[in-house]
Amino acid sequence: MKDNLIETKNLEKIYKLGEIETKVLKGINLSIKRGEFVSIMGPSGSGKSTLMHILGMLSTLSKGTYLFANRDVSHLDDDEMARIRNKEIGFVFQSFNLLARTSVLENVKLPLIYSDDKKDIDKRAKIVLENVGLSHRLSYFTNQISGGEKQRVAIARALVNDPSVIFADEPTGNLDSKSGKQIMEILQKLHAEGRTIILVTHETFTAEHAERIIRILDGVIVADEKVKNRRFARDGELLK
Repeated sequence: MKDNLIETKNLEKIYKLGEIETKVLKGINLSIKRGEFVSIMGPSGSGKSTLMHILGMLSTLSKGTYLFANRDVSHLDDDEMARIRNKEIGFVFQSFNLLARTSVLENVKLPLIYSDDKKDIDKRAKIVLENVGLSHRLSYFTNQISGGEKQRVAIARALVNDPSVIFADEPTGNLDSKSGKQIMEILQKLHAEGRTIILVTHETFTAEHAERIIRILDGVIVADEKVKNRRFARDGELLK
């Protein structure tokens, strides 16, 4: 049986403005095993992106417990969390978050510059770009490529440090249907290779590409279920 990569117990997130407190997450209990493909789904304002930011160590929890690979994240300082993020976690965002007027290759190399292992940086970046079908775009600036290609660059950048988990926050939100299908195909292929994928979305169609959907409403998990009729991005079959 696969072990838990992520586990939370009574996790809360509270924002304070003066004497006013706003509780965004209200006692989240969940576990995600290594190698799972999970969608976290909910409408705008439900708390799904806040939860992703905490699980990805981009934000801190207010109360409760968060274990990542059996390490209690609440006991880690900023430097320790930054090291885990760089080594263990890859991010893909709706807005791509690429450096403007910088080449595709340089964007993908960026996480390696801040890693402990700086060996063969160019080679490693070129390999992941080839894996997402962009070996012909290495020297292009990011303002010279399409939205779908920008998202593939973001996925390559997320993969370059060989992370344990990839968080994808609305990865198809700014894309046309064809480009969105290509992105979901890549994510399903990565999952088939054994990667843990956590997809945040408000769209049922996108969420159903995962194995399991966790539904959040008003900061509370209201459902956690296996996907009965899973969608596949290529010809209805799981990518090998």
